Amino acid sequence: MIPIEKAFGITVRKLRTRLGLSQEDFADKAGIHRTYVSAIELGKVQVSIAVAMKLAMALEVSVAKLWTDVEKAMRSST
Repeated sequence: MIPIEKAFGITVRKLRTRLGLSQEDFADKAGIHRTYVSAIELGKVQVSIAVAMKLAMALEVSVAKLWTDVEKAMRSST
């Protein structure tokens, strides 16, 4: 099973690209720095609940949907 940070990053990147957003545009929409988005997508950081909420809002999904997709990504890696 892949680490949750990696699964979270994969999920965020997948949803971001579906919206056709660059990392920079997505970061602006979420109110976070672009380099932080990069670190998230690479699975290098653990995000807080507050940041997860900002990301979900910018991705136009619920936090529940975001975490469901993360769980699926973790399970599909086994």
